[in-house]
Amino acid sequence: MTPEEILATLQKSLQGNMGETLGMEIIHAEMGQIQGRMPVDHRTKQPFGLLHGGASVALAETLGSIGANMLAYPDKHAVGMEINANHLRPVREGYVTGVAKIIHQGSSSQVWEIRIVDKSGNLCCISRFTAAIRHNP
Repeated sequence: MTPEEILATLQKSLQGNMGETLGMEIIHAEMGQIQGRMPVDHRTKQPFGLLHGGASVALAETLGSIGANMLAYPDKHAVGMEINANHLRPVREGYVTGVAKIIHQGSSSQVWEIRIVDKSGNLCCISRFTAAIRHNP
């Protein structure tokens, strides 16, 4: 597959689920690193007009899950075990961009760090996602 075909396949995986609902896009993918973005709009804001922390966590887990499954494929698949996030800076508009990078790749688990920044590149949220690696049925 070409890089463009990989991106198109990953983008299609967001259709019909939370990724599509929140307006997520995959903008770069390579083994061990995924980059995506999400709008800060009526779908992702909390009542005070700020990016909802849950939306940031949804972006982080989506990117970590995609990355983990890319590394596990084709014989295995990844499922989320744990995620945490620190919300560091409020965001009111525009887009946030997340970059997920593998920090541990074991035979039965993976750990990913996801850094989410605003349109100026300011760190807004940092997250760590752990995935269990399972054999396909």
